[in-house]
Amino acid sequence: MINILLSGVSGAMGATLQQIIAANPDTQVVAGFDQQALTTLPFPVYNDLTKCNEAIDVIIDFSHFAAFPAIFGFARSHKIPIVIATTGLSEADLAAIDEGAKEFPVFKTANLSLGINLIAKMLTEMVAKLEQGFDIEIIEKHHNKKLDAPSGTALLLADAINDGLATKKDYTYGRYGRDAKRSDNELGIHAIRGGTIPGEHSVIFAGNDEIIEVNHIALSKKVFAEGAVKAAQFLVGQAPGRYDMAMVVND
Repeated sequence: MINILLSGVSGAMGATLQQIIAANPDTQVVAGFDQQALTTLPFPVYNDLTKCNEAIDVIIDFSHFAAFPAIFGFARSHKIPIVIATTGLSEADLAAIDEGAKEFPVFKTANLSLGINLIAKMLTEMVAKLEQGFDIEIIEKHHNKKLDAPSGTALLLADAINDGLATKKDYTYGRYGRDAKRSDNELGIHAIRGGTIPGEHSVIFAGNDEIIEVNHIALSKKVFAEGAVKAAQFLVGQAPGRYDMAMVVND
């Protein structure tokens, strides 16, 4: 049985993760971390991790970026493997991840969906054939509560495209103005926010008289929760280092 500390337990993803973890016979939540110490759940929830004494095998962090330093500091000091799914992290946070990964297993990915990571792999392999004669644009759509833009997934897909190109493209975030003509070396990334959209991403290759479009639509948050649990199971027992969803896809 894998004992999980769930960070961000009171959020929508936290609730979904509790359901997915409970349905898995090999995993259980033994503690939570949140801004408020909740007492309505069947496990202790801490707002001060110095009080946490449960035996923990892995941490899943699906919280707010403001809470990240505390949860990552706890993981690092106790050398507990951590799955990081929180977005909007600062440069200081990313630097801490790189340093911490030298000491214990750290799983960081922009998107926990199996489908997105398979698409990213496919894009890297296919874009060389489309480098000449096609303009590339990415459109991402998310719910109206999402804080960061563009999404980490949009950047993941953009980076996967650049990895496969001989000449790297510059990212342009939206367009505005009377002189906003597209340049040849441009990769446009556009963010839409509204309603309760869990997550949609489209990569468009627009050529002369033909359009190729690669789409991924997440119909619920369960996609990401299931990916987080798979990542947690993968991470337990690994050596110190950086891990991501591409490694789970290829495992």
